[in-house]
Amino acid sequence: MINCPGLVRQEAQVGTASVSVARLTLTDFRCYHSQRIETGSGPVVLSGPNGAGKTNVLEALSFLVPGRGLRGAKLAEITRRDTGATGATDKPWTVAAKLETPNGPVDVGTGREAQQSGRREKRVVHIDGAAVRSQAVLSEYLSAQWLTPQMDRLFIEGASARRRFLDRLVFAADPAHAGRVSAYEHAMRERGRLLRHGQPGSGRAADPEWLSVLEQTMAGKGTAVSAARLEMAARLDEVAGLAAEDGVFPGASVRVTGTLERWLEEGPALEAEDRLKQALQQCRGAEAEGATVPHGPHRSDMAVRHLATGQTAELCSTGEQKALLIALIMANARLQGRERGSLPLLFLDEVTAHLDETRREALFEEILSLGIQAWMTGTDTALFAPLQGSAQFFGVADAVITPQ
Repeated sequence: MINCPGLVRQEAQVGTASVSVARLTLTDFRCYHSQRIETGSGPVVLSGPNGAGKTNVLEALSFLVPGRGLRGAKLAEITRRDTGATGATDKPWTVAAKLETPNGPVDVGTGREAQQSGRREKRVVHIDGAAVRSQAVLSEYLSAQWLTPQMDRLFIEGASARRRFLDRLVFAADPAHAGRVSAYEHAMRERGRLLRHGQPGSGRAADPEWLSVLEQTMAGKGTAVSAARLEMAARLDEVAGLAAEDGVFPGASVRVTGTLERWLEEGPALEAEDRLKQALQQCRGAEAEGATVPHGPHRSDMAVRHLATGQTAELCSTGEQKALLIALIMANARLQGRERGSLPLLFLDEVTAHLDETRREALFEEILSLGIQAWMTGTDTALFAPLQGSAQFFGVADAVITPQ
């Protein structure tokens, strides 16, 4: 029971299961030389001054799912450096966790492989002590969504951040989505290089047949990427729009905009794929002169609207933008619980910023109601007071974590 009037812990949604981190061990990760945290299945609050290492814990947790973590950092950038050290280091880092899942405990480990001369740096993953070939296997055990202070500007900065946000939601439901995005971007870069510089080492113009192969890859993978984004946005729009107009968090509409998306809405996917391939062929000359690729999923955007006011997200106040972002994250959690029967982990960095007391309490109430393990950070423990008795509290200072 939460020690705050009006907030009562409810049972998790019927038919959903939660995964939680029972133990987290960090070795040479960012500021941590060696640190272990034991937790229960409920929410976790990390409090302490700025620079103490709170966000580093959330970043470590974000490596329990496929991808480059919540900061998008290179593997070498994460390794702990001794005081006064400069430059790169070959020292490996590791993140290990004991997960409590509906099918029993699972030990997961990941980190930077020890560097060997002449080899690319590599992230390795172990499940119950056995090495696995791909980090994509992690998605079989858990999924996660995060919110960082940098994301508070999601609606007013460039479209690339909004695409990444939506892609993470798609990836949680369809792990193959990341591979399609990567294949599209790789083909686009290779095609652009050939158009601008010709065949490597030959001095000749790009081979038209090879360009056609790359354009076919872009058309096929790109259409699949946009179709998956449209489908996710439609499902999220349904759930996010269910919030009552007088609710604490606003109802939101979600759309994906772009030429390729419009083609998909106007006709069959194969027709949209053909139109994209033709468009790529027609703009070869302009791109050879330095123009950018005009059509494709790399030009798409996510448009969000506040349903109660009708205002587009970028025109809302800072507080309303934060409320909309939280509304989307929680809507996705409910959607995942409904569709997959499992709930994601939430990593919420400085989540109370720009939230008034009513919205803070409403967020805590929903986290408890859903039964999600949410890891939250803040500088002021008092802001998390409604969670006393329902969450586990830790203090963070000088890269040392202690229970409170």
